Amino acid sequence: MTIHYHGTPLTPRSSLMAMAGKHFCVSFAAPNDLKTCLSIGQSVMLDNGAFSAFTRGKALDAGAYYAWLDPVLHAPHWAVIPDVIDGSVEDQRAMMRGWPFPPYRSAPVWHLGLSIDWLLELADKWPRVCFGSSGRYWQIGSPDWCRRVDEAFDALALRHPRLPDIHMLRGMAMCGDRWPFASVDSVNVARNYKDTNTDPERMARRIDSVQCPGGWTPSQPQEGLFAA
Repeated sequence: MTIHYHGTPLTPRSSLMAMAGKHFCVSFAAPNDLKTCLSIGQSVMLDNGAFSAFTRGKALDAGAYYAWLDPVLHAPHWAVIPDVIDGSVEDQRAMMRGWPFPPYRSAPVWHLGLSIDWLLELADKWPRVCFGSSGRYWQIGSPDWCRRVDEAFDALALRHPRLPDIHMLRGMAMCGDRWPFASVDSVNVARNYKDTNTDPERMARRIDSVQCPGGWTPSQPQEGLFAA
């Protein structure tokens, strides 16, 4: 079953309370709903806020992020390890050094613009890996993006027939397609329920009912499969 993490902040508070029992995503960049989500949600995905920082031209304060996580990062919640959008593999390694939390409460980010070898290295070490759209694959659902995600799952399935949990960042719209994402997140409900005059819980319920397939059958390896 695919877990749908609904992004916050979601206002007014009464509308967030009506979402009780859902799974939530709370970003370090917008943490105001954290206490409420921890009290009413099934689980909370704690995002590092790197995407928000990147779009605003700011750097992520890793130390402050760790301090924010420390009192709340317990089962069943998990957190996204700091990453560098459009950075190199070495940039990602540098950000991951010093991560103080256990692997089963954590997920590194593989940026689609980086090598498949780096993805496989992450999947060998971590039970959950996030896919982040970057570079020529920034546009989720574009032809280039679809081919790259196919390539990634081919490589993962050849290495790990029982796939690690793959979380698609900003990827809720991809549910119901061919990729076996274990979880996805989106701020779709928080941003759009007022514009569509829709009850947020009903909107989330419809989204949650769309599932991803449970596995992946790799195509035959092709030349270039493990290229950057």
